[in-house]
Amino acid sequence: MRRIGPLCVALFFSSLFAAGAVAASPADARRAELDRIVDQVQARYRLPGLALAVVENGEVVYARTDGELLAGSGRKVGADSLFKIASNTKSMTTALLARLVDAGKLRWDDPVTKYLPDFRMHEDWVTREIQVRDLLIHNSGLRAGAGDLMLWPEPNRFTRRDVIHGLRYLKPVYSFRSRYGYDNLLYIVAGEVAAAAGGAPYEDLLRREVFAPLGMDGCRVGAFARGDAAPLAQPHARRDRRFVPVREDGERIAATAMDPAGGVRCGLDDMTRWLRAWLDPAAPARDGTPWLSAQQRGELWRAQMPMTPSRRQREWSNTHFAAYGYGWRLSDFDGEFKVGHTGTLMGMYSLTALLPERKAGFVVLINGDAGDARSVFDQALTQRYTRPRSERGPAWYADAIEREAQAPAASRAPDTSARRPLAPAELRGKLGVYRDPWFGEVALCARGGEVEFASRKSPLMSGKIVRVGPRLLVDWDAEEVDAEAWIDFAAAAEPAAFSMSKLDPDADFSYDYEDLAFARVGDCG
Repeated sequence: MRRIGPLCVALFFSSLFAAGAVAASPADARRAELDRIVDQVQARYRLPGLALAVVENGEVVYARTDGELLAGSGRKVGADSLFKIASNTKSMTTALLARLVDAGKLRWDDPVTKYLPDFRMHEDWVTREIQVRDLLIHNSGLRAGAGDLMLWPEPNRFTRRDVIHGLRYLKPVYSFRSRYGYDNLLYIVAGEVAAAAGGAPYEDLLRREVFAPLGMDGCRVGAFARGDAAPLAQPHARRDRRFVPVREDGERIAATAMDPAGGVRCGLDDMTRWLRAWLDPAAPARDGTPWLSAQQRGELWRAQMPMTPSRRQREWSNTHFAAYGYGWRLSDFDGEFKVGHTGTLMGMYSLTALLPERKAGFVVLINGDAGDARSVFDQALTQRYTRPRSERGPAWYADAIEREAQAPAASRAPDTSARRPLAPAELRGKLGVYRDPWFGEVALCARGGEVEFASRKSPLMSGKIVRVGPRLLVDWDAEEVDAEAWIDFAAAAEPAAFSMSKLDPDADFSYDYEDLAFARVGDCG
């Protein structure tokens, strides 16, 4: 038998060590870890389409796309595929305003009426006192989501002028500047303030001041032709345990009233450019000049309005502090400063998260109703930095969320299975056209032996009125309107009047039925 000399043995083991070192390089280990997270979330939630990236020290260290633009189409999600980023738009709107502040065209403490003389809130003293900064930090005193029925469901016929005019009729439920209450309408006002100060429409300014200097050329806002953009991810809703497309885009995408609050679409590549612009304050704009001053960067990330950490934040992330900046949520996560935001539209969910002290962050884009999956991603991806040896992986968080949903008191929605169509005769003297000061007209009229509720400006807000015991309920025709509403007629009101409220008290706050007050203004045509 041939003997192997000591030198050969040494070379053999050194080669094994080198091979192992290559296999276990930090980059490979990181990719394997992140792939495991994505694979586990995908196995649990079977998302229709997904785009996810991680940025560290100015570099994209991980990027992955999965699934389809449209379920069943075979068209794969790519790094340039455009997703609706929804409320992640808000930080772009505030960045635009900050650029105008840097240019001397605007001040944060300017009164809103300096730029929009016809702007009014419900209370005159608030109209006088409200400043540009107040439009951005959810301190208006309005109910969370007040007036959102002028924005969603889409499409509808409300304009920004309608939104701004309607604000004067929305009654506050708290005192101005007294507490946090999430708001979309005032971001639309902020967009119009930017337009007045910047001398151009909001969409043009956002392209000029944010997209162009940061190289985010694929992002879209406002009207555009589908053929002039990268492929569009289509929204999906969960029906019978599977995702189905809803509200698919046509060949032309229209501008919407809500663009400054949630109308931007971006792909993964451009969103990583957005993250890098924030993680590296010294990074120049495309032309080599500073994109934003250090002073304005500090303003945008300064705690402006206190928030109460959620139970999940306290228990899962050991969070003690939470606040809203200008278009960003701020908190501590396992003792580390975290900046981020979420975006939610029907069938579209997004997430941006930054750990500035680590110069690290990530973005998640999903084209399905996926709030639970987004929460799992947020926890699992953040704790890679803050608690790397944690035993809590995606499955642990997904199981915890599922247990919450199955708890006996998790749902406060009553049983309405014993519903029946309402006959027109049961509303004798109350059929007709009704008007709310900010939402406009709706018709409660007989159609085919039943009573139909139909909104003039929001076509998807149409359905049949049914009886559930002593109460009346609107059963919406469109699946996209997924929060049913009670109708309660005022006793002995002249003219007839009714109010509305959510069937499920925990439904999305953007179904702000509670802010409506209808009075009869005419007969059915």
